[in-house]
Amino acid sequence: MTVLKSREALLALAILVSVGIIAMRFPAFVAPGNLANVFNDTAPLMLLAIGQMIVILTKCIDLSVAANLALTGMVAALMNGAGVPLPLILCAVIVLGGVLGAVNGVLVWKLGIPSIVVTLGTMTIYRGTIFIMTEGKWVNAHEMTEGFKALPRLVFLGLPVMSWIAIATILIFAVVLTRTALGRAFYAVGGNPHAAVYAGIDVGRTQFWAFVISGALAGFTGYLWVARYAVAYVDVAGGFELDVVAACVIGGIAIAGGAGSIWGAMLGAIFLGVIKNALPVVGISPFWQMAISGTAIILAVAFNAAQSRPKGRLILREAAQ
Repeated sequence: MTVLKSREALLALAILVSVGIIAMRFPAFVAPGNLANVFNDTAPLMLLAIGQMIVILTKCIDLSVAANLALTGMVAALMNGAGVPLPLILCAVIVLGGVLGAVNGVLVWKLGIPSIVVTLGTMTIYRGTIFIMTEGKWVNAHEMTEGFKALPRLVFLGLPVMSWIAIATILIFAVVLTRTALGRAFYAVGGNPHAAVYAGIDVGRTQFWAFVISGALAGFTGYLWVARYAVAYVDVAGGFELDVVAACVIGGIAIAGGAGSIWGAMLGAIFLGVIKNALPVVGISPFWQMAISGTAIILAVAFNAAQSRPKGRLILREAAQ
């Protein structure tokens, strides 16, 4: 029964139960090819959830990730149209995404502005920048080269490259968060900022690097998104930041910071991916997904609060002693 006390184990069980219920009515849903497609569809969400998780660990939040994705994706499409080689495009979007994340980080670090206010503002600025760059025009599939569109779709060992990128990123950051000083600093800053200061950790600088990592991952995802769907426009991934936050919270990432695992964030994203792909299958409009994501956030936060709330009776008993 110890396994069932693990948030990740419970979430994995919930995913298996959900898939089993769907398969009872639609057996084709659990076909290996379809499950691979579901995982691939969820890959962008997993990439953004990794960055968001790191930011949340430091007691911050990044609501600009989807707008960052849209802006870097548009830049990638325009660079491709200008004949820039793909390797340079990939470097450019990662750097640009990191710079956009750094803007958030500096405003939080140096000016002390709450992260939710900062990222709400930059979210709008990034979307507005796309409109100014393009005058609201779209970049469509026929304006993109085949090589630009091919990379995320290439299949290796039964999975598209985009899925392998998500898997590799998860493994890399699992090591970063558990085996490096920076990873431990993310947890320390969110868990107890005052103790972190006494331990020699610069809280603001650590939060800054969390935003840079989140931005760089969003920038890379921007290329993958635009290349896979072969379209770039102002409202790409509109509202997707809600799904990213939902994936983290459902995965057990404490919204107050300092607690959570990358495996939880991954499972939270997969849970939402299964729900999203199952909605059309069971005859529910995909427009319900926003409502489902919002409800999932509230329920997950309530569950986390109930789990972490100290027991009043035990406190009184300790005080009596």
